[in-house]
Amino acid sequence: MTATYQKHTLNFKQASGTSRGVLKTKDTWFISIEFEGKKGIGECGMFRGLSVDDRPDFEEKLQWACQNIHLGLIRLLSELVELPSIQFGLEMAFTDLESETNFELFPSKFTKGDDGIPINGLIWMGSEAFMRDQIKSKIEEGYDCIKLKIGAIDFQTELDLLKSIRTQFSAADMELRVDANGAFSPDEALEKLKRLSDYQLHSIEQPIKQGQVEEMARLCQSTPLDIALDEELIGIFDVMDKYNLLQTIQPQYIILKPTLVGGFQGSNAWIEAAKGGNIDYWITSALESNVGLNAIAQWTYTLQNPRPQGLGTGGLFTNNIESPLEVKNGTLRYNKKTNWNFNL
Repeated sequence: MTATYQKHTLNFKQASGTSRGVLKTKDTWFISIEFEGKKGIGECGMFRGLSVDDRPDFEEKLQWACQNIHLGLIRLLSELVELPSIQFGLEMAFTDLESETNFELFPSKFTKGDDGIPINGLIWMGSEAFMRDQIKSKIEEGYDCIKLKIGAIDFQTELDLLKSIRTQFSAADMELRVDANGAFSPDEALEKLKRLSDYQLHSIEQPIKQGQVEEMARLCQSTPLDIALDEELIGIFDVMDKYNLLQTIQPQYIILKPTLVGGFQGSNAWIEAAKGGNIDYWITSALESNVGLNAIAQWTYTLQNPRPQGLGTGGLFTNNIESPLEVKNGTLRYNKKTNWNFNL
């Protein structure tokens, strides 16, 4: 068994704004495993500035994984606990290696093209006009769940955007989610949540920065608006620490990005911990290429979680990997008529 890796820089079609700044490019790494003439491909989509494995020795650790691929998946995962995106890339590659058809990791009605996954339409931060244009496009594209990134422009302007959607669509017709990416301070958060709740929102992701456990617990206890933890889950490796965090904060939801929390294995551990606290969840991609998005989508379908998932980011890049994934009427689908083209 041999393994190699290759870096690939994804270019955004349009600079995409978050509360952490504007994204123009996104680095990712593909790992290829070969054994007895068969190949398996995975993606290590480390996210600079967000991933816990954004560290100087990242490529060194990836090289080590390739050199020690003979150790097998279980041993490699245990050795790379603090490098969740490499863990996920290895899980993906080994699963692909064992599959009958390349890139079909979890055969299902989804991979047969017979069923889709409902997803939310993502509205990136920007000027009011830019955000309004995106909202209009997503509505025209048939989405009935929209997620807005907030926290970068004037708060009143953001409220006005939500109000304009609600004047057209009731909560029964359009589910609205917002993602603050930790933009609010603990002192102002509750008041802002009260104002946001006027627009019958489904939930808010990470209203305050991660690591403020007591403040987040207080907020979840008194919030008029359901709170979903996202960044808060990053860097928590021990299973008991996962249980303890959720027990302490008691959020209404958790959001799982497999690349950031240790792939399928790490995500499943969080799902189990959430069940113990009667906490619901959904799955989100983290700006992977179509290789990573494909693996996340196929696995997500097996969970049969009925909520709209955050899996619609494959069309953001000019140089993505050509794949059967496509978005239609607010759902992610697998078009069997389109072939994979993994030529870098």
